Amino acid sequence: MTVRDLSTAVAALRARQVGPCEKGFGPVAPVTAAELAGQRPGLFGGAFSFPLLVLRDAALRQNIEAMAAYCAAAGVDLAPHGKTTMAPQLFARQLAAGAWGMTAATPSHLRVYREFGVPRILLANELTDPAGIAWLAAELAADPGFDCYVYVDSLPGVRLLDDALTAAAAGRRLPVLVELGQMGGRAGCRTVADALTVAKAAAATDSLRLAGAAGYEGSVGHDATPATLDAVAAFCRDLRELGDGLRELAPGPDRLIVTAGGSSFFDIVVHELTAPPVADPAPRIVLRSGAYLTHDHGRYAALTPGGPDQPDRTGPQLAPAFELWAHVLSRPEPGLAVLSAGRRDVAFDTGLPRPLRVRPQAGPGDEAAADGMTVTKLDDQHAYMSVPPGAALTPGDLVCLGISHPCTTFDKWRVVPVVDDGYRVVDAIHTFF
Repeated sequence: MTVRDLSTAVAALRARQVGPCEKGFGPVAPVTAAELAGQRPGLFGGAFSFPLLVLRDAALRQNIEAMAAYCAAAGVDLAPHGKTTMAPQLFARQLAAGAWGMTAATPSHLRVYREFGVPRILLANELTDPAGIAWLAAELAADPGFDCYVYVDSLPGVRLLDDALTAAAAGRRLPVLVELGQMGGRAGCRTVADALTVAKAAAATDSLRLAGAAGYEGSVGHDATPATLDAVAAFCRDLRELGDGLRELAPGPDRLIVTAGGSSFFDIVVHELTAPPVADPAPRIVLRSGAYLTHDHGRYAALTPGGPDQPDRTGPQLAPAFELWAHVLSRPEPGLAVLSAGRRDVAFDTGLPRPLRVRPQAGPGDEAAADGMTVTKLDDQHAYMSVPPGAALTPGDLVCLGISHPCTTFDKWRVVPVVDDGYRVVDAIHTFF
């Protein structure tokens, strides 16, 4: 096997042609990301068609730098959850800013990450797929520099991994993290005692290396009420207790890992997992936040620590990077505008897109705030937008929409243009869902 290099793979992506079948690129295709960076065509000059999802480069830079600085100041590591973007070009930017590794969710993600040369991956999930285990065993045997961690939360799961890895003769132990969950949540042991039992079983095998503890606090709640924040903190204390309990079972020289941290409560994770007294040697605390990269105008704008809606919680200053631009197709009723973007283009699972600005077709330099306008419903290719009486909005005008939940917006686009502050296209990001 040829060991892949991330920078080389990303360079190849920048030279990859974007064809006319990619949404929005028909008029300008074929074109490469490198060519776009050289030509810097205007988004609104007729080179692109709409609807079109774009990323604001300045916001991406701000978010990457702010999260890296936050983690450095807190003394924790970051393994961003790549399922948010599935974009190796963005992985490379996160790793270049100091990310310890990248987090994946499925065996398919692992393959994509490795195809582009990501050197350290945390699979934040149990691995029970025989084909996935066999592939991972071969990858570990072929590349001594590849570092990969997976979750376990049951005795059958430990046996399954042990049997498959032993049969595959991986040549080295696979590091595993014992997952702690919550009642009513998704995977993970329901008690610390159960998790310690699983840890003892993993430590007793010849194919696995007990590497630490993992959990996901985001499923505890989906708001920032005091009750939810207290419950998140309690879960993190249980996770810390589990991490402390693993020390006697994993006495080797490697630092134990304790990992948690979605994109809503990572401040609580940091506070609880780094609070005194700190064990010696201190565990490696790894955050797995992913949505910080693009942030949004909806779910994460409301919940992320340090944002306008959460001023009492300390966090990095993040900016929304996504904008979805769509034409007005019709004004069939006085209070209604129908737009050219729908469920095939934007997330709708945690809130509908939010109108931000209007760019009139007749006077494109005169953008105005979309005051009083609200998206009320989506069809596959249409958005229904309520508008105030007398709104000067006509077919052909462009509406800029903010999104809620980047994870389920990225997966609707295979190529996303990146724009500078003057809305010149300077890059094209490829996704691999």
